[in-house]
Amino acid sequence: MIWSIEVVVLPVSDLDRSVAFYRDRVGFVLDHRTTNEHVDIAQLTPRGSGCSIVMGTLPSQQEMAPGTMRGLQLVVADAEAARAELLGRGVEASEISVFDERDGGTFFGFADPDGNTWAVQQIRARAEKPLLPLTDDGRSWA
Repeated sequence: MIWSIEVVVLPVSDLDRSVAFYRDRVGFVLDHRTTNEHVDIAQLTPRGSGCSIVMGTLPSQQEMAPGTMRGLQLVVADAEAARAELLGRGVEASEISVFDERDGGTFFGFADPDGNTWAVQQIRARAEKPLLPLTDDGRSWA
């Protein structure tokens, strides 16, 4: 049996603001925005990831207070380049910390407008061996 995590629910207070933050400033791909009489939700995926975030008005999203998700983790091949990209897009990010000189021991962090926090870990091996191959538009093969 293969089990995979494919969606993480992210509690936010303003869906439009959060979509703009994650799409335009962090660089996630907006997979879909669904608004109807039942829900108002958005799903976004980091380029190269098999796991997306979902925000909006689904019942499970309403059970968590906006800004209470802590320490979600992204992995990049180059922490300095990733941090510079975020700073260039207006995202406040912490300084880079090296907890261990081995690959995987370098981190920085950032928060979304509600205060949900992210850790960004550098794993240099991802540059040559991504977990999922990418299509030409930067999305993962599904």
